[in-house]
This record gives sequence, C-alpha cells and structure tokens, in this order.
Amino acid sequence: MSQGQYSVRLSAPERAVFELVDSVPDEQPFEGAQLLTENLTTLRPELVQELLEACRSVKVKRLFLYFAEKCGHAWLKQINFRQVDLGRGNRVIARGGRLDLKYQITVPEESSRDIP
Repeated sequence: MSQGQYSVRLSAPERAVFELVDSVPDEQPFEGAQLLTENLTTLRPELVQELLEACRSVKVKRLFLYFAEKCGHAWLKQINFRQVDLGRGNRVIARGGRLDLKYQITVPEESSRDIP
C-alpha cells in the first residue's frame, strides 16, 4: 500500500493471524489473541492450509488451530490435518495453566470455556 512517498507492506488476514499468534504470550495476551481470532470467519482455507504446511513454528500452528477450533470456524473443516506437521511433545503457552490434550499446549485455565 502506498500513500505519497510512503509505502507500507500489509499481511493478508491469514498471515496476519499467524504473526499475531506468534507473539503470544510475550507481546500479545492469550485472551486478546483468542478474541481477535474469533472474528476471522472469512479466512481462505486454501491459504490457511498453505501457511500451516509452510510454518516452522509448532507453537504457532498448534495455538492457531486451538483458537480456530474453539471459535468453531467453518473453514477449519476444509483443512487437511494430515499435511500439517504439529511436532511432538508439549508446548507451554501459559505457565500454571492446563494441558489441552488434542494440541498438546498448556493454555490458561479460564480458556477451557467455549467462546460464546
């Protein structure tokens, strides 16, 4: 995007959410990222699939999929999980939280509730 002599690069929503999730919990609170992910109802599943396969961060992939599932996004049904390497072992997102067995990530205790 250009404005006069200034130019700014913008990420597509699909990539932007990966960048957001990468900043949890150091720069972005878990709850804030979860709320922002809730509004991503129109993500393009083919691009999400491509990003999931290319992403090297196990934490980002697991947390992104955790949020998407919690939010009940329809596009998630079109993702081929067999093509996504989710690594091995647990990842700690929230110290003192609870382990989500499906994605093997430790999330805050209060996140165990479904998003309304």
